[in-house]
Amino acid sequence: MISFQKIGSLFYGIGIIVYGIQQIIICDFRPQILPDFPKWAHTFIIFPIITGIAMIIMGLVISGIIKAKEDIKKRASLYLGFYFLALIFLSHIPYLLFVYPHKLSHLGSWGDALKELAFSGGSFIIANSFSHRLFSFTKYNSFNHALEKLVPLGRIFYCTTIILFGCNHFAYDLSGMVPKWLCISVFWSYFGGTALIMAGTAILFKVWLQPIAFLLALMLFLWFIILHLPNAIADPYSGRGNAIVSAFDALLFSGVALVLADTKIKTNTKNEV
Repeated sequence: MISFQKIGSLFYGIGIIVYGIQQIIICDFRPQILPDFPKWAHTFIIFPIITGIAMIIMGLVISGIIKAKEDIKKRASLYLGFYFLALIFLSHIPYLLFVYPHKLSHLGSWGDALKELAFSGGSFIIANSFSHRLFSFTKYNSFNHALEKLVPLGRIFYCTTIILFGCNHFAYDLSGMVPKWLCISVFWSYFGGTALIMAGTAILFKVWLQPIAFLLALMLFLWFIILHLPNAIADPYSGRGNAIVSAFDALLFSGVALVLADTKIKTNTKNEV
């Protein structure tokens, strides 16, 4: 039987690996990870390189490319989720409130912070997918215990980003991103936005969680194949690899949705037993 959890973790891990590799190549942080604040973090290239290497290692572990025990995968997911969450409070929010030169009323201003929120939520969702029987609070230090308390927020973080990205389809004209061969680009843009909003809302309130999460994962994966991957191949260098990052954002988000779908299946199985 196909394990959505394994495929989803693979997709998520690959996305994290790509971000880590990009940091090393450009010797700087991607704005989705760390905006233009604090300045000193961008001045010393040792910081993006070290954290890039750490992200690659964690991505390899979470994805299953490197074989590791489930407790190690879970801890890697928890630490990665906390890393992203900490950067939101220590970097993104101060940057948006005190440095960012544009209006915060525009949804686009929050795009990078929302992506990192989904990265954090995705890590916590994946951490929650590993067997709880392998973990005991008596074996955890207080920090790990505290991170466990953040796990239920993962779904909220992820759905918040999905819903607001769906709203972007109505706030801005994104029809230009739709391949010309699909025709009626405006319709597909609005359809995609509606699907994101409805799927994010349904998952947030656990309405038909399993099928909705699977359909969301399928849609995002199709966007990765049909839309983002061709753009990344056609223009891999603009914006220091913006098209590449966008492609693997879609793959990463698809992976999180797959893990959510599989988590519901496991919950049902436990209840039946």
